[in-house]
Amino acid sequence: MRDYFKYKDKVCVVTGAASGMGKSTTEMLVDLGAEVYALDWNQVEVKGIFKYIHVDLSSKESIDEAFNLLPDTIDSFFGIAGVSGITTDFNKTVIIDFIANKYISEAYLTNRMKEDSGIVFITSTGGLGWEKENNQKEYMPLIKAKTWEEAITKLDELDLNRLPGPLGYSFAKLAMNYYVAHLQTTFASKHIRVNAILPGSTDTGLTGEFSAAAGGADKLMQYTGFADRLATPREMGEPAVFLNSHMASYISGALLIVDYGSGILSQAGLQQDSMGGATFDKIKLHFLKK
Repeated sequence: MRDYFKYKDKVCVVTGAASGMGKSTTEMLVDLGAEVYALDWNQVEVKGIFKYIHVDLSSKESIDEAFNLLPDTIDSFFGIAGVSGITTDFNKTVIIDFIANKYISEAYLTNRMKEDSGIVFITSTGGLGWEKENNQKEYMPLIKAKTWEEAITKLDELDLNRLPGPLGYSFAKLAMNYYVAHLQTTFASKHIRVNAILPGSTDTGLTGEFSAAAGGADKLMQYTGFADRLATPREMGEPAVFLNSHMASYISGALLIVDYGSGILSQAGLQQDSMGGATFDKIKLHFLKK
C-alpha cells in the first residue's frame, strides 16, 4: 500500500506523550514507522518509541536538557502537553500551556525543523475569541516577549496569579491560538507548516479536572455537539497526525476545531453559548471583584 502520510523514518517529537491525546498520537506515529522521541513528566509506556525523555515544561532548564538529548534535525513536532489549572496556579498553568511552547518554538524549532515539515499544537476551543481586541490586549505582552525570562517577567507584571488556575488555562489557549497565526511569519517562508487542533470535550486523564472547572461532568456535554458523548483521545490524535503529514502539505495556519459541530452551532445562534461571548478581561474583573 502506498505511504500517503510519509512518516516512515521521520524524526517526530511529541510532548505529553505519556497519556491522553499525546499517547494516542505517539502510538499512531510508531505504527506509521516514525522515529518518535516522547517527552513527558511521567514515564512513557508506548512500545516502539525511539527514546523517552523526562521534561518539566515549567522549567527552562529542564526544557534545555531535554532538547540537548534530541536530534539536531526534527521532521515533525507535536506540542500536546498541558495542564487544566485545577492543580496548578494561574501563572504555572500559563507557563506550561503557553510560555513553554513559545520558548521551544523560538529557541529550538526555528533552527531544527526541516523544510516541508510540520508543527502542530493541541490548544482548545476554550481559546476561541483569540482574535478579539479585548482578549489580545491581555496576552499580547507575552507574545512580544523575546526570551523565557522576559515572558516570565511580563506574566508576573500582569498580576493575575490571584485568579483561579483554570482561568490560566483559558488565557494560555487564547494566546496559543493567536501564536499559531504569529508563527506563520517565522516558519511559512521556510516551508514549515504550523497548525493547531482545538478539541471539544474529550475523555482524557484531565477529564475530572475539567469537570470540576466547568461545574460538573454534565457541563462538559454542552461542548459535544450532536455526538452526545465525549471524544476519545485518539479522535484528537488522528487529526493532529494528519495535519503534520504529507497529506496536509498545503495546510498551514489552520485552527482545526474538533468538537462535532458544537462551536458552529453557537456561532450560528442555533445553540446557546454558555460563556455568553464574554472576553477574558470581563471574566478577570468578575473574579477580581470577589
